[in-house]
Amino acid sequence: MTLIAVVGATGTGKTAASLDIADAVARLGGTAEIVNCDAMQLYRGMDIGTAKAGVDDRRGHPHHLLDVLEPWQDAAVPAYRDAALGAIAAIEARGAVPILVGGSGLYASSVLYDFAFPATDAALRADLDAELEASGAAAMHARLAAVDASAAAAIGPHNGRRLVRALEAVTLTGEPFRVGLPPEESLVRPTIIQHVRADRAELVERLDARVARMWALGIVDEARALREAGIERGTTAQQAIGYRQALDQLDGRIDESEAVERTQALTRRYARRQVSWFQRYPAAPPMDPTELARRAVGSLGA
Repeated sequence: MTLIAVVGATGTGKTAASLDIADAVARLGGTAEIVNCDAMQLYRGMDIGTAKAGVDDRRGHPHHLLDVLEPWQDAAVPAYRDAALGAIAAIEARGAVPILVGGSGLYASSVLYDFAFPATDAALRADLDAELEASGAAAMHARLAAVDASAAAAIGPHNGRRLVRALEAVTLTGEPFRVGLPPEESLVRPTIIQHVRADRAELVERLDARVARMWALGIVDEARALREAGIERGTTAQQAIGYRQALDQLDGRIDESEAVERTQALTRRYARRQVSWFQRYPAAPPMDPTELARRAVGSLGA
């Protein structure tokens, strides 16, 4: 069967695009089911800041891998990959079309490509996490550069979690840490990739307005509820753009205006990274939902 993957930067309209495709599949007599590929939409209670489609907004199409983690749990790419592949296999077993949608690049790549994940060691990871907390990302970057300059250059000096992961892998294997995508030919299955794009100036305006809307909709109250649910006991969720700033606002470290401005700047930076990541995908030319649906429904009888 053909998997449809809808990827792109935050705010480009991926959710709406995936629902339009699912609607088109239904009009052709088929059924489509959507598999989430946004790391922060995995979390219960993180709705406003992730622009998660509510049940009433899903147009009756089944969605998978939404609200499957508690705020205090840490997300992990290998676990997500296994869950997503399991969901896709179950969708196909029901005779439906799977649609993978989201903007978390490494998560999407783990499903679409033949990824090999290095071994992990809980004690070593804990030591490296403690070092990151004590010394900061810049020091971890310098340490990685001493043993794997290529990985350090590719990851950069700001992404502490990826620096820790790379140091863990290099320490355990003694081999360079692979950063980025496997070769294009290693797509693991027939896939139509749709890279949803937007003009840069338009996207910046859209993202800034979206962040302002998050505050108007009550992200600070949502962050307060997440704190009560234990978000600060974990590592992943509390670093989500918007929520970290809302928590800082709750604590009086910044005011609302600064929280909004910081979130807007971080969101724009994140969108640029997403664009860079997904432009390396062998995306098909843009197709309208009906054309995509025809290809997918046609593959059901293949």
